[in-house]
Amino acid sequence: MIETLIFALVLNIVMFLFAFRNKTDKLTDISYALTFVGIALFGVLNNEMSSAQWVAFALVLIWAARLGSYLLIRIKAMGRDKRFDDKRNNFWKFGGFWILQAVTAWVVMLPVSFLMQTSAETELSTLVIISGLVSLGGIVFEAVADMQKFYFVQNKDNKGKWIANGLWKYSRHPNYFGEIMTWYGVYFVCYTWLSERDSAIALLGPIFITFMLGFVSGIPLLEASAEKKWSKDPKYKDYKRKTSILIPLPRRK
Repeated sequence: MIETLIFALVLNIVMFLFAFRNKTDKLTDISYALTFVGIALFGVLNNEMSSAQWVAFALVLIWAARLGSYLLIRIKAMGRDKRFDDKRNNFWKFGGFWILQAVTAWVVMLPVSFLMQTSAETELSTLVIISGLVSLGGIVFEAVADMQKFYFVQNKDNKGKWIANGLWKYSRHPNYFGEIMTWYGVYFVCYTWLSERDSAIALLGPIFITFMLGFVSGIPLLEASAEKKWSKDPKYKDYKRKTSILIPLPRRK
């Protein structure tokens, strides 16, 4: 387990040094996705894989390929990531983000890492199949939400507006809901084959990503940004009042 943490830190520190030197934002998100793949591959290369382990690995690979490619397309279109405007030229602030990114990937991957360590024959139980479908559904849900917002933002007619159609009509952050759904699905793919102790520790994975998106680096920052832009707009106030902050729900009247 310590080996995967070292891998995550080394990969992100190396990528950070290159990004800091070249003042580029194009490596941050792709590095994040590659960290997950690398941790998963570590298990594949050091274990005789069985069914549930292959399911977990496939889900991580699909998630990383989808997110990494999307974020690469987005940053090329945007040119820069506004999150780093106050960090890009500060070695310690920018580096701190990369360290947090490495630790986040390692913690979120705890269920998969524990599963990869077991030598048990991990069969395709009903729970594995259902959980795998939930995780896959989360990936698709997040992908749809991301693309809806990407096309909305790319349309010049929407400049200065917020997205309130598609999945965004039922949640102000449907992409984050899909992300959280993905990792709880992965956790339950692994759950059956973990010891009581390992399953309790592994639960930190989905809880951590929920905490980060819900209370630290996701929703709070975007909500604050939206308030700064549109807090005086009656239409935005109405959208905010009627629309669930995370879980997609019918709009309130």
